[in-house]
Amino acid sequence: MSGNDANRIRIFDTTLRDGEQSPGASMTLEEKIRIAEVLEAMKVDIIEAGFAIASNGDFEAVSKIAAQIKNSTVCSLARAATADIDRAAEALKSAKSSRIHTFIATSPLHMRVKLQMEPSAVLEAIHRSVSHARSRMGDVEWSAEDATRSEIDFLCRAVETAIKAGASTINLPDTVGYATPAEYERLVRTVIERVPNSDKAIFSTHCHNDLGLAVANSLAGVAGGARQIECTINGIGERAGNAAMEEIVMALRTRHDVMPWHTNIETTEIMRISRLVSTVTGFAVQNNKAIVGANAFAHESGIHQDGVLKNAETYEIMTPESVGLNKSSLVMGKHSGRHAFADKLRELGYELGDNAFQECFRRFKELGDRKKQIYDEDIVALVDDEVATSENRIQVVSLSTHSSSNGRAVSDMTLRVDGEEVSVVTYGSGPVDAAFNAIKQIIGFDPHLQLFQVHAVTQGTDAQAECTVRLEEGGRTVNGQGAHEDTVTAAARAYVSAVNKLTLKRQKTAPQPMVAS
Repeated sequence: MSGNDANRIRIFDTTLRDGEQSPGASMTLEEKIRIAEVLEAMKVDIIEAGFAIASNGDFEAVSKIAAQIKNSTVCSLARAATADIDRAAEALKSAKSSRIHTFIATSPLHMRVKLQMEPSAVLEAIHRSVSHARSRMGDVEWSAEDATRSEIDFLCRAVETAIKAGASTINLPDTVGYATPAEYERLVRTVIERVPNSDKAIFSTHCHNDLGLAVANSLAGVAGGARQIECTINGIGERAGNAAMEEIVMALRTRHDVMPWHTNIETTEIMRISRLVSTVTGFAVQNNKAIVGANAFAHESGIHQDGVLKNAETYEIMTPESVGLNKSSLVMGKHSGRHAFADKLRELGYELGDNAFQECFRRFKELGDRKKQIYDEDIVALVDDEVATSENRIQVVSLSTHSSSNGRAVSDMTLRVDGEEVSVVTYGSGPVDAAFNAIKQIIGFDPHLQLFQVHAVTQGTDAQAECTVRLEEGGRTVNGQGAHEDTVTAAARAYVSAVNKLTLKRQKTAPQPMVAS
């Protein structure tokens, strides 16, 4: 979309940082890199790759993404502390384009209770941290945590201080999702008008969805003068989540008549990235989710169906193709060869290495032997499941279950753990319970099962099952997903996926809260 550069909105994606803070949304390094690559293909302006000082895993993720991404700016979060900023700079040193994003709270509540700092000390910390970040990197963003509950006079002084110290982007977050659109637009406009050096910075929104207003507030912030929006894919994030990128981008595109702003986002990649993030995090997208939900372009009412058949514009304000959604169609069968399968993967947006391709092709042929009709959705589920689990320490090798009408079931399970195959036979109250008991016996610990969900990938009794499992252990929560034409096997793959993430999360340590020394 063309337009004056003053009306261009920069998209700052924080799926890999704020999005990963969703309970259960732990991602592996390989998964983060895959997501970053698709974000780059979408032409996202800034990718916040992580919080470099949070753990060695976060540092490695920021570093690897910084080295690999060439067409988007790669960013790391850092508190207003020298060690944080230095760690971020070190992780970003190989990036073609990089940014340090530093922050400190500015609301009376946060300063008094969390930081235990006087306002004057906070202003000093802003100047010191932003100046140091600017000495390490040319692109520095500063955020006023809990800006919407901050006193306006102090907030303006803090923003002026950050810009004087070298910040070129100023973020005014609605950290707890408290603001309404009218309030947030007024806040952004007031700060820009009152801060004397505001013309030297781009202002940004970062809105949480606690009251369901994150997208509306983000767009209101743009109306108030912001020219960057911080958001996540599928709206994942802390508590009720963040502003959903797909909703923001398509709202600006669809209602350009009343919102004269535009982004550079390649919208046809939206469904691809939505599915990928859902698979990686284990967070299923609700059916009625705007833009990317299964029902977003579905019509049940006879009146609606009649109208759409005559002219899609009667009930569709955007086309499915504009977000990368193609109608489900019979595409392949068990006699399809490697070249046809490779062409289909490219059409669906996948580029696999040789080993991953061979394993996906093997599973595709097995699926063709069991399923009469193979749809695009089947291939997407199969490939996402295979790619997401191919590097896991623990993998499902084989599973056989038997159950009877009295409820007693037996499971014969083989897992590969760090390259070594381990087999057990266990019992349970049903085939899924028996399979889960087998996994727990092999791994040697018993995490709490918080959630188990199953849904069919396509229609018909021979449809693949896609399962989601949520496990909790010691305050750590993770999600796992698995897909297979056999529901019990899909459930086992989902459970093992979650166990792998739980093992990974055990290795992570969160940074301690910053307080006055």
